[in-house]
Parts: sequence; C-alpha cells; structure tokens
Amino acid sequence: MVDGTALRLLIVGDSSAAGVGASHQDEALAGQLARLLATRLGQPVGWQLLARSGYRSEQALAALQAADLVPADVLITALGVNDVVDQVAPQRAIAALDCIHALATSRAGVRLAVHCGAPPMQTFPLLPQPLRWFFGRQAARFNAALAKAMTGRAHRRVVLLPEAMQRNAAALMAEDGFHPGPRGYALWAETLADQIEAGLR
Repeated sequence: MVDGTALRLLIVGDSSAAGVGASHQDEALAGQLARLLATRLGQPVGWQLLARSGYRSEQALAALQAADLVPADVLITALGVNDVVDQVAPQRAIAALDCIHALATSRAGVRLAVHCGAPPMQTFPLLPQPLRWFFGRQAARFNAALAKAMTGRAHRRVVLLPEAMQRNAAALMAEDGFHPGPRGYALWAETLADQIEAGLR
C-alpha cells in the first residue's frame, strides 16, 4: 500500500486475485490494475491484497475480519470459483459478499464495490468433461444470482470476465489450464478499470 495516492484499492479474493498463473504481481491482476488506473489518473494508485488459493467467499470474509485494513476507496472481490467447486449455494456465497462489503465500508471507508463474477468454467482446459460442463452451468447460476442481488445497488457493481476471455479463454490462461495468464489478467484489469472509473464518476 502506498500512502498519499489518488486511489486506494482493497482486493479480496481467491487464487486468481492472488495472481496464480503470473510470475509476479506486476503481471497479475492487482499490479496490472493499479498500473492501468495510475496511467489513466496520472497519479499513483495504492492497493492492499487479501487473497489465497482455495478461498470460498466465507473464508475470505473470515480472513478480512482478522486482517488489519488500511483505508481504501474501492473494494474488488474475485470470488466464486471455489464456491462453485465446493457446491456452496449462491445465496450463501452472496451473503458472505454482503458481509465483506459491509466490513470494507465500515473499517476501510470503501465507497465503491466491484464484484467479479465467476469465470466461464466450461472453457477451463484442466477440467475433464462432463465436469467442465457441470461447473460451467453452476458458475452461470452463481453469476445470475449475483447480478440479481446487486440490481439497484448504486455503489456495488458486478463485472463478468471480458468477452475476449470467454471466447478464447484457453489461449489467455496459464499453463495450468485453470488460472489466467498475464494476457488474461491484462484484459481483466482493463474491464475492471473501466467499471471503477464509471462507478466513481
């Protein structure tokens, strides 16, 4: 986290938020998003990252409750994949996201939240069929419930992965066939930056 910045981000999530699939944070979501926003704003952007592989939404909430939070303007959540894999009901996962948002607002001063939907798991090369198809259906179900829950909430937005990532996911993924690679993270960062700028405007 950098003090005295134009914008401060709090990123909470699973392995994708943690940057698995990239060799370092400069190539991962947090680093690319902060750099992109800093270029657009012409000022430094700070960020605090709270993410770990395997986190379901409820586990991310527990980690956030135990963490020392620094002030932040924007909350970004990248959760849902592990909720889908572990068959957590969408409503239960969304309830945890509600608590994450409330906590980030009260303790860090967040004024905008951007919730990333689950990725198109039906395109993940690592997953065999019919598991790939099944998880894809469950991910779509999670995203529909998330979009419905956030309807009408002016300071909370839902962002799905860019169309390019959904069309050509395999080519933009890391070698593990499950996480984005640097090019995938770059496209994701661009979509998030657009939504953050629009939401703050």
